[in-house]
Amino acid sequence: MTADTGPDRTPDGRYVVVGGRRWRATDPQIPEDVAARLRSHLMAARRAVAAARRAEDPEAERAARTRVHLSKVALGERGTPWWEQSDGERRSRWREGLAALD
Repeated sequence: MTADTGPDRTPDGRYVVVGGRRWRATDPQIPEDVAARLRSHLMAARRAVAAARRAEDPEAERAARTRVHLSKVALGERGTPWWEQSDGERRSRWREGLAALD
């Protein structure tokens, strides 16, 4: 991994490789400003999971994990693989995810 290119990718670009593990890559069709907003929601949700765990608050943890999941689906990292969706389905996925998270 380099600062300029990010993590290594599989030749088809569908996955990133971190620490020898393959993870689904973010949908490259998402405009960068939208992807940045979704990543911001994802990181805030991950911080909320950690805070809820420290507070031993299962309800808050469940809510935070739901936000993590929504963020990852909107980014194309979970759910139906982005390469199996039409352009319209891909746009709808991230637009609906962002609307739910904003």
